[in-house]
Amino acid sequence: MILKTAICDLLGIKYPIIQGGMAHLGTAELVSAVSNAGGLGIIGAGYYEADWVRQQIRLTRERTDRPFGVNLPMPSPYAAQVIEVILQEKVAVVATGAGSPQVYVPGLKEAGTKIMPVVARVDHAQRMEQIGVDAVVAEGTESGGRIGETTTMALVPQVVDSVGIPVVAAGGISDGRGMVAALALGAQGIQMGTRFVCSQECIAHPSYKQKILEAHDRSTVVTRQTTGYPLRALQNSLTEQVTALEEAGISNEELELFDRGRMQLGLIEGDVDEGSLLAGQIAGLIKDIKPVAEIIQEIMAEAESIITSLKNLYGEE
Repeated sequence: MILKTAICDLLGIKYPIIQGGMAHLGTAELVSAVSNAGGLGIIGAGYYEADWVRQQIRLTRERTDRPFGVNLPMPSPYAAQVIEVILQEKVAVVATGAGSPQVYVPGLKEAGTKIMPVVARVDHAQRMEQIGVDAVVAEGTESGGRIGETTTMALVPQVVDSVGIPVVAAGGISDGRGMVAALALGAQGIQMGTRFVCSQECIAHPSYKQKILEAHDRSTVVTRQTTGYPLRALQNSLTEQVTALEEAGISNEELELFDRGRMQLGLIEGDVDEGSLLAGQIAGLIKDIKPVAEIIQEIMAEAESIITSLKNLYGEE
């Protein structure tokens, strides 16, 4: 049995598994590995300049001939230039977040690029469908990084019921059990970030990966760290400092200055005390570092096994 859904047909992928748009970490190494393994790898454009994104697109193409995407946060000061690069380079998929991509939708659709925004609310999903996107990622508050307020279990079925386009579930998913749960809620696929951090191909610093492996169910906390919006990360000295500053009434502008460069410091340079260590609540379930292909194959095998087991629960009447 090969588990195939509408999102596979839409994106031209073998398995309904999408790599989250991981700023600093969604580079050609990880992106190509996910796409080569049958999922959809996504370059994390973050707030990088357009030339960096172009370089990553071309490096990814050197490593895979399969579809991949670019994740672009709408507040990026380089958003318009990055979109132009995406159009020039004929990228298959654009995932967006932290704002509406409406102004870019006509050009992307004309170029044949699929548009898949990340949403954390039902009304945002409905709005995205109205402006003509191809699918949405419904991301629950369990996710790492910038988050909304509603859990994946509650958010996904409400989004599914409110739109007619495919929905991908994100937040708190790292294995076949999570995939089956997402499918049961009506999603057509899953998106994962934290699980892919702990892959051999991800360029994340080994010390950061180790902190995820050591995590338990209460290791993550939510602060206004870095963005001024709720952000989930592993608890460390930095999150404790931010919490204290929040309680003291620090402004978002002052907080941004305090936090500048912290993601690079934690994710890439490996300062696990003073750097930002983005991770979802699922971190406590991750206990090993494996090649991407092995991670994806294990998820698919487990999901298919669970589906078969569930069918066997029903005896003949």
